[in-house]
Amino acid sequence: MIPGGGQPNMQQLLQQAQKMQQDLAQAQEELARTEVDGQAGGGLVKATVNGSGELRGLVIDPKAVDPEDTETLADLVVAAVQAANENAQQLQQQKLGPLTQGLGGMPGLPF
Repeated sequence: MIPGGGQPNMQQLLQQAQKMQQDLAQAQEELARTEVDGQAGGGLVKATVNGSGELRGLVIDPKAVDPEDTETLADLVVAAVQAANENAQQLQQQKLGPLTQGLGGMPGLPF
């Protein structure tokens, strides 16, 4: 007969869960420090976000500024920020994906 009636070792499961949480927290901290760029208009507008998607910088080439057409500039800014956020989401998937898959079935965890 299997010791413990074949039940998983709860202490070992708890340790594994704590390690996964620590790894996840470390990866999230790393994402917050990592900067990702996105651009629009062939590089006329560049946005920088951190790995969490927070806007950290915006560079607008003077060639993109036309006082008669601020709508196009606004569209380029939005597109650059969206591109940067898409890149940040890809980075999140790379960093967090393997970690969150291991946490999927554990009660009390937000995944």
